[in-house]
Amino acid sequence: MLLSPAGVDALRTALTRADFTANGIAGRLGSQATGGVARNDYRAALRATEDRDRLATLIRVFICDRTEPEPVVAAALAPLGVDEALAGGIVERHGDGLRAGIDLEPYADDWWVLADVPASARPGRPLHAEHVLGIGGATQTLIGAAVRRPVETALDLGTGSGVQALHLSTHARRVTATDVSERALRFAATTAALNGQDWELLRGDLVAPVAGRRFDLVVSNPPFVVGPGTTTHVYRDSGRVGDAIGAELAAAAPRLLTDGGTMQYLANWVHVTGEDWAERVTGWFAGTGLDAWVIQREVADPMAYVNLWLTDVGESADPHRMEAWLDWFDAHKVEAIGFGIVSLRRAGHDQPIVRVEDLRQRVEPPLGDRIGEWFDRQDWLRARDADGLLAARYRAADGLQLRQEATMGDDGWAVDRQVLAAPRGLRWSEEIDPLVLALVGGADGRLPLRDQLALLAAAHDVTPGELAEAAGPIVAHLVERGLVEPVVD
Repeated sequence: MLLSPAGVDALRTALTRADFTANGIAGRLGSQATGGVARNDYRAALRATEDRDRLATLIRVFICDRTEPEPVVAAALAPLGVDEALAGGIVERHGDGLRAGIDLEPYADDWWVLADVPASARPGRPLHAEHVLGIGGATQTLIGAAVRRPVETALDLGTGSGVQALHLSTHARRVTATDVSERALRFAATTAALNGQDWELLRGDLVAPVAGRRFDLVVSNPPFVVGPGTTTHVYRDSGRVGDAIGAELAAAAPRLLTDGGTMQYLANWVHVTGEDWAERVTGWFAGTGLDAWVIQREVADPMAYVNLWLTDVGESADPHRMEAWLDWFDAHKVEAIGFGIVSLRRAGHDQPIVRVEDLRQRVEPPLGDRIGEWFDRQDWLRARDADGLLAARYRAADGLQLRQEATMGDDGWAVDRQVLAAPRGLRWSEEIDPLVLALVGGADGRLPLRDQLALLAAAHDVTPGELAEAAGPIVAHLVERGLVEPVVD
């Protein structure tokens, strides 16, 4: 840990006494100053903390990144002594006072997360090779995407500051966390102790520390950045060439998961000229026997991608690094890089379901609930053959909308296109033909699909058998999308 056990207890006491929590800070600053802090505008927060009491001092030091006189900081941190705080890197000397040595972030209702100070806060100061990230955009993405159902055992691969493990602790009885960086594990251990948690912390590369063990839930925000395999910062660079780390995690998943277990991780993948990116990613799961759902949330061109990650570690002024990275993309015909979420499940079926698709629209949060529901729908569909689908009753999803595009002609409006759109959940939209529209329009939960199709067959002058053969895959797709829902008695 960064501090001794007694030092952690003293720091917790100091933070609690000062009410240095997310709610305590918001209450002290008010909505305007809190909003400014979120935009890195600290002016209102500094005005609201001029009296320098305990909470005000901690806000100025750890939120506004200001240097404050040592006696004032010492009083705010008591009973943690200044000498131990300096030795543990909690604060550091700067000018004629003390400033934050780490990013100590009050998080959620009553948690604290310890990480390194971000590059943006200290321009010109190079990041440590084992820099430990705080709560950034990718971190929040995985937090929101994880399926939050009670489990016995959970694993956080590449834990960093330990924030994913904190969330796992809310619904897993036992939490294991790994990292290749000894430094990161010290931060994670301190985060755990400060929040009264007891995790198993193991050092090693990816799955090596837990070889031979299985878990009910595995999450990972790995060093997924795509490139030539150069390693300068362990939180970003895996040492694997291209997008190989995503494929490596997929291959390891069957050995990590219990029956019914789930693994979720963030990944980047390359879009290669002349290739279908979805087919490339689908190949990661061949032979795993796992259900897989991969959703692509963002796509970046190579220049924007390189600029993003060089800026992230303060290397944006290094033209040679940029040129080498872009040359590698050019040599491998990489035209874009995708970012998304991989969700895998060990369902134990001979024919696993694999879906790789774009999901760029805003979804109803939390995404993890939507992912869990998607797997539930797959279970329901897999348990029914064609006759089972026909015997079931269906209803349209709540709030389902029909959107039409029409052109004015000599005979009035002519409908060119009809789209079903779900305003909730994953907010999918599907272009449909009149027959599917009639099918969904009649899905009120009263008639089995077989009877509903018989009525439609009579109205459209086709045989019920022909219509049933065509409707089965369509209904299965609509159920998978959540546009229609089976009625469960």
